[in-house]
Amino acid sequence: MTSIVICGIGLLYTGDPEREEIGDAAVVIEDDRIAWVGEAGQAPDADVRVDAGGRCVIPGFVDSHAHLVFAGDRTAEFAARMSGQSYTAGGIRTTVEATRQASDAALATRAAALVDEMLAQGTTTVEIKSGYGLTVEDERRSLEIAGGFTDETTYLGAHVVPAGIDADDYVRLVTGEMLEACAPYAKWVDVFCERGAFDGDQTREILTAGIKTGLQTRVHANQLGEGPGVRIACELGAASADHCTHLSDADVQALASSATVATLLPGAEFSTRSPYPDARRLLDAGVTVAIATDCNPGSSFTSSMPFCVALAVREMRMTPLEAVRAATYGGARALRRTDVGWLRPGARADLVVLDAPSYVHLAYRPGVPLVRQVFHDGLLL
Repeated sequence: MTSIVICGIGLLYTGDPEREEIGDAAVVIEDDRIAWVGEAGQAPDADVRVDAGGRCVIPGFVDSHAHLVFAGDRTAEFAARMSGQSYTAGGIRTTVEATRQASDAALATRAAALVDEMLAQGTTTVEIKSGYGLTVEDERRSLEIAGGFTDETTYLGAHVVPAGIDADDYVRLVTGEMLEACAPYAKWVDVFCERGAFDGDQTREILTAGIKTGLQTRVHANQLGEGPGVRIACELGAASADHCTHLSDADVQALASSATVATLLPGAEFSTRSPYPDARRLLDAGVTVAIATDCNPGSSFTSSMPFCVALAVREMRMTPLEAVRAATYGGARALRRTDVGWLRPGARADLVVLDAPSYVHLAYRPGVPLVRQVFHDGLLL
């Protein structure tokens, strides 16, 4: 067993609610796990010593919402939005056409490049959805490819209804043959519950079918306007309701009264010039909040959790501490994980050394590459 002590940590953000911050700290890693956390002067001996030089150390980011298996390019759509056109869900079909035509190798190469980008920016856990195939075989292979990069794979056959197919017929496919083919490759089932996609009754039917096959639930909810998505997520015990941009008082109360995490995706609002979610309202109500990138080719083509942290502070009324917590501990809660998102004995040794004395610099110096070192599964990348 090889042990590493990271000493000289000016500020350690542990993510552990019992002791969230430690100054002049050290962390001991044994193989792929955290073995010890505390003040540097009390650190046990280890085989290898790494000096953080007074820098800040945080847990690896947990990106709990990403769409990385796709082909094609939607630059023209982005340029059109920046010229004043409004965002709708219809652009998804452009990516569907390109993805269906792409080879498995091409899809895996694109996904690998995005995962590498994420790792370089401190993301050590990522969820990956299907949703750009929308046929039985294309959804199945998307999930199989996603499984090569993460255990957090999500069946999103219910992204939009493909052109030329009756909506009721497609729901039957999603809850029948497609679900049967995809369930062995997925951990989660998700639905885009939104105008232009799936209504409340369809969402409930699809999620319920997924639950019966053993999948856990998450929901794209309330992105473009108020709707039933958040309350359905809470009703069915979903791990996460994602977007949460347009919320009624009843939606906020439902989240506050449940274990469902509100996962906010500020990259989508940045890229679509839409109103940002009000994180302050959710936090003040006692809701657990996560931040994720929503990395996808249409509405949020960013792989950077630091960028999303900066947006959350500037645009969603979160403090720097709340934003970093949401990007680590909150993301882990959105995936129902207790082995990532914090630094405590027994957790996975995923941590980030920032080239800064404090995590506040992630928002204070937006766009600056502050990730100096990344440890993933105890290995320095």
